[in-house]
Amino acid sequence: MGEIVRAVSRDGFVKISAIEARDIAERAREIHNMSPTAAAAMGRTLCAASILGDLLKEDEATVTLRINGGGIAGTVMAVSDSSGNVRGYVQNPQADLPTRADGKLDVGGLVGRNGMLTVSRDLGIGEPYVGSTELVSGEIAEDFTAYYCESEQVPAACGLGVLIDTDKTVLSAGGFLVQLMPGAPDSTIDALEANIAVMPAVSDIVRSGSADGLITAVLLGMEPEILERHPVEYKCYCSRERVLGALSSIGAEALREIADGGESAKVSCQFCDAEYEFTPDEIRELIKDEEK
Repeated sequence: MGEIVRAVSRDGFVKISAIEARDIAERAREIHNMSPTAAAAMGRTLCAASILGDLLKEDEATVTLRINGGGIAGTVMAVSDSSGNVRGYVQNPQADLPTRADGKLDVGGLVGRNGMLTVSRDLGIGEPYVGSTELVSGEIAEDFTAYYCESEQVPAACGLGVLIDTDKTVLSAGGFLVQLMPGAPDSTIDALEANIAVMPAVSDIVRSGSADGLITAVLLGMEPEILERHPVEYKCYCSRERVLGALSSIGAEALREIADGGESAKVSCQFCDAEYEFTPDEIRELIKDEEK
């Protein structure tokens, strides 16, 4: 499990959400058998989605982050519920690139920089709210910051980090989203920018297994007060019933072709790779329900 912690500066001008998500990122890596760079991209995106989902007020709401940067990773997608539990996938999970000249994983190169970050909020009450911004770097944290400032019209900064061990497992993962409240004085803004500029790498801070270090580093000198903390996890909501419902959406004619083929239809969940098998007789029953 991971953990999300929310805090506010004592003067109320700065609020922050921070996440420690090693287990979440490692679970995603295991499920999708991802390369180190793809695992880093996925881990960062899951952290951002979890933070944003946790800020939703409606119990049944979800938020979806979709990144299409034109890189060899293809689409990177993460979905969070309103408690910050997440799931996601990378379209080409085994795509990889050599490390950059500075020794870091080339997430921006893998994701690509010529595309969009799209955020969709489904509040369960009508059409989802969808906002998009052009990618800044493909490194995800900078792109998420740009989205928040442009689409949400809220001054904010995001930091995300995933550290991959020599055995290709996830050693640490986490991130933060810090937001300025209306009326924040210039001195607070300057202090916040200075703190972020000199703080250690996000992935190094959360190697302790806690998100608290991120809050301490970002809000240094601002006397942060913890408002809430709770566990989060990699959580897929797929089930046989849900997959059957999705299968019915392809239409009676397509279903009839599957049933007439005489073999069972196998459907895999894109988020957790669980496989569901439906016999020709089950498909025919589904056709009858559709025709009714």
